[in-house]
Amino acid sequence: MDYLQGLNPAQRAAVLQTKGPVMIIAGAGSGKTRVITVRVAHLVASGVDAFNILVLTFTNKAAREMRERIMHVVGPEAKNIWMGTFHSVFAKLLRVEADKIGYPNNFTIYDTDDSKSVLRAILKEMSLDDKLYNPNFVHNRISAAKNNLISWQEYQQNEQIQADDFTSGRGQLGKIYETYVNRCFRAGAMDFDDLLFKTNELLRTYPEVLNKYQHKFKYLMVDEYQDTNFSQYLIVKKLAAVNENICVVGDDAQSIYAFRGANIQNILNFEKDYPDLKIFKLEQNYRSTQNIVNVANSIIANNKDQLKKEVFSKKEEGDKIRVMRAFSDNEEGKMVAEGILQERTTKGMKWHDFAILYRTNAQSRSMEEALRKLNIPYKIYGGQSFYQRKEIKDLIAYFRLTINPNDEEALKRVINYPRRGIGDTTIDRIILSAGQHQITPWEVIINPSKYIDGRSSGSVSVFATMIQSFQVIIKTLSAYDAALHISQHAGILKDLYEDKSVEGLNRYENIQELLNGIKEFSEREDIEEKGLEVFMQDVALLTNDDKTADKDADTVSLMTIHASKGLEFPQVNVVGLEENLFPSQMSLNSRTDLEEERRLFYVAVTRAESKLIISYATSRFKFGTLISCEPSRFLDEIDAQYLELDFTAKPVSNNNSFFDDERNAWNKRSDTFSKPKPAVVKTTSLLAKAHIPSAGFAPSDTSGIQVGMEVEHERFGFGKVISLEGNKPDVKATIFFKEIGQKQLLLKFAKLRIIN
Repeated sequence: MDYLQGLNPAQRAAVLQTKGPVMIIAGAGSGKTRVITVRVAHLVASGVDAFNILVLTFTNKAAREMRERIMHVVGPEAKNIWMGTFHSVFAKLLRVEADKIGYPNNFTIYDTDDSKSVLRAILKEMSLDDKLYNPNFVHNRISAAKNNLISWQEYQQNEQIQADDFTSGRGQLGKIYETYVNRCFRAGAMDFDDLLFKTNELLRTYPEVLNKYQHKFKYLMVDEYQDTNFSQYLIVKKLAAVNENICVVGDDAQSIYAFRGANIQNILNFEKDYPDLKIFKLEQNYRSTQNIVNVANSIIANNKDQLKKEVFSKKEEGDKIRVMRAFSDNEEGKMVAEGILQERTTKGMKWHDFAILYRTNAQSRSMEEALRKLNIPYKIYGGQSFYQRKEIKDLIAYFRLTINPNDEEALKRVINYPRRGIGDTTIDRIILSAGQHQITPWEVIINPSKYIDGRSSGSVSVFATMIQSFQVIIKTLSAYDAALHISQHAGILKDLYEDKSVEGLNRYENIQELLNGIKEFSEREDIEEKGLEVFMQDVALLTNDDKTADKDADTVSLMTIHASKGLEFPQVNVVGLEENLFPSQMSLNSRTDLEEERRLFYVAVTRAESKLIISYATSRFKFGTLISCEPSRFLDEIDAQYLELDFTAKPVSNNNSFFDDERNAWNKRSDTFSKPKPAVVKTTSLLAKAHIPSAGFAPSDTSGIQVGMEVEHERFGFGKVISLEGNKPDVKATIFFKEIGQKQLLLKFAKLRIIN
């Protein structure tokens, strides 16, 4: 059992416990992937049939890496393990059992754009206002219903849901949901949510199917269990009910996807489902220095809902965590960029050793501008996916239509691209005829003379013949040869090649890159079936989490904290640590939301290996208006002994008294800041001295405020107006406060009480 060598005692114990329910609580950087990999390899090496093992992950990338590692230990037998994302595994299961729920086994999987396109068509047909019934909102509403296993029938019958819809003026949502489901069914298509919704339906409706897979999957492993939603939770629980050889791996401290429907209670309450559960805690962090781990611990200790663990590091103590203050978001970008340039120059680092993480995508602007000014190469992650580019979606649509000719969205996309004389009027006539005769548009197209008048009938017939010829060739050719044939004979390659513009050249190169990817797929050794249908299943199930930083590209990585989960970098800059930005203003209404924001900060901190820098700005533009900002409450929660304050930037004013006080406030903090605090949701300033407002304090109308007036501020105390500048409603007042010195405030946000 050489594969057990190198595991620490906690990891080894988790690997060897193969029977019964197991929960592995894996702290950040604790070797979670290695433990899962070795545990599965140990099952196979111990005589468990690979066909009886199911491993569920949240990214295809993670599944591929695990399978490759397992193959090194147990050989080709690893190919037989059912391993992949929830969506890919259950799409595979549904293709086997599709006929039971009325679907063809070659059903199309609609991505978000496809789903919204269907919804836009439905809204147009129903003559509904797409501003009130925004397609994004409607899509999210339907998605939430499916993830909570609410069918369109149950949606329409639920009095509370109906009341909410009518109150919001969207009383037709139930009808839209029904029409959407029927439209997808007619097209032989499922959306992402259907892959789980229909699996639950299948297992609930057909006991023999449930029994079949309960006995097939004798051992289940679920990675990132803290990210599972209600639908995923039920599937796993049903499949594990017979053998109960279920192992879940996760970290409640990294549960940050509630907006996707993830339910942290699934991991917090796992022991209630399995009273004889065995729990293993992986607490040694192999990624980060001691200081970084200590900072992360002091942050997460403030959360009430958590599974307690003591994460530690045996690496060097490392640098203290630097906290930088800037006077604007642009200055923050400048400080971050200059710091990266200096670190790279003095320490011989690569650009890809650095990452800049932010709470919202909008924050990238100031970072990008600063990096460009210093000629620092960078790449933003989480932008447009390669597979979302128009030319790629066009060719993919040809593949989809070839595999499933009832795919209405693919048909509408390519029937007249490249142009072949089938205009919008003809397309509308095809769709209308299909609806009137209760058939699919494809059935209209293969019998054009029966449903379509005029010259366009001939063009439609030629198109139908071309698609039918593609259907023949994909049965005999590899994915690459079939894809090349379709791209050539559909006219896409010729059309893009003839466009000699820079954009046209880029689009042509993108198509070539897609074909290169299909070629690589056709030559993979870890899969047996290499047809175009199998490739398309892989493409349809790509997740956003599969788009990770490219370590081969020597660029600084910019991304949201959500996008950074699972990644690590030698140096990480976490920017924008300000109240109402991080934590988000939307999270301040409940402790549950605030705790998720804190977990998000924990994730950001634990991405860093050796150096962590945190920054914030005291002013920031928001919707075109400069607003004052105060440091995030999360900074209060970091034990001061691990911090190094960098307040070297000079303010615009010559009076530094406020900022001197700010430094003193940091330095004088007691050790109590590192202890857990009650989760009271209120805005506090880390840097302002305590001021108790006067009895009956109420902000005054400041429209007539003048220089020399004495005022009171809720937090800053008593002060005198020194100067006023700007025009209404954006007048800024410079005020000297007795306790904290000079400060500049926007009057419309300042909430001042005028004394005299």
